[in-house]
Amino acid sequence: MSIAAYPVTDPVSEHGEGPVWSARWGGLRWVDMLAGDVLALDGATVRRRRVGKVAAALRPRVAGGYVVAAERELLLADSDDLDAPLRPLGGEAWSDPSVRMNDGGCDPGGRFYIGSMAYDAAPGRGSFYVAGPGGALSVVLPEVTISNGFDFSPDGSLAYYADTATGRVDVLDYDPDKGLGGRRPFAYVDPERGQPDGLTVDAEGGVWVALWQGGAVHRYDPAGRLDAVVALPARKVTAVAFGGDDLGRLFITTSALDVDRAEQPEAGAVFAADPGVRGRPVLPAAL
Repeated sequence: MSIAAYPVTDPVSEHGEGPVWSARWGGLRWVDMLAGDVLALDGATVRRRRVGKVAAALRPRVAGGYVVAAERELLLADSDDLDAPLRPLGGEAWSDPSVRMNDGGCDPGGRFYIGSMAYDAAPGRGSFYVAGPGGALSVVLPEVTISNGFDFSPDGSLAYYADTATGRVDVLDYDPDKGLGGRRPFAYVDPERGQPDGLTVDAEGGVWVALWQGGAVHRYDPAGRLDAVVALPARKVTAVAFGGDDLGRLFITTSALDVDRAEQPEAGAVFAADPGVRGRPVLPAAL
């Protein structure tokens, strides 16, 4: 099935990533990752606030406010206001300036997970971490290359994860007490169709995967079969999230990083599609 997409912003980001819809926020937020900015869609207006050198990912907090993964640390806001003051949670996660945080998300218990990667995308330099209450990070998956999409099945028993360099989406078992385990392949992406980047899971268990260098989003059914494609006019498609009042709209971020805007004038815009299936509320962080 082919699904049409349409722009909902101008090309406002150099490297748009990590869209999140929260009713508490009044709608959609995402990051312009390497600019270090968090952006918010307010009607037809895009608002922006700088958080540091890198803004890798964000999630609402259970207690109110939000968490932002910056270059090498986690930042907390105690208010949902985009411009709320931010404070560090713990210290720097590591000292190596050649490695930065990348995509992340939360489990059904509110634990916040964040991945890393080397700036030069060197193989095996990244890890996938879970944050403790004080911000200290523990390794869940070592030696990853470009840690990316992460989300859960509707019943919370499975987690989906993409290390972009592997060319596949993996599935893991989730136990509320033991955490993640049993990693195994879920879906492979033909390299000619792009590489898996950010992902989200809909209310029916379908996994929507943004395809870096693929100009598309793929939906895989719970058995890992490709059953829908959203085509985009920008090749570097980075991440996806459901939103809207009924969670029936799919928002899609794109990147203009190293892109000729004359050839891809809409690169860096946020797009949307109406796929006929609803998403689920974002899982918040209990930090």
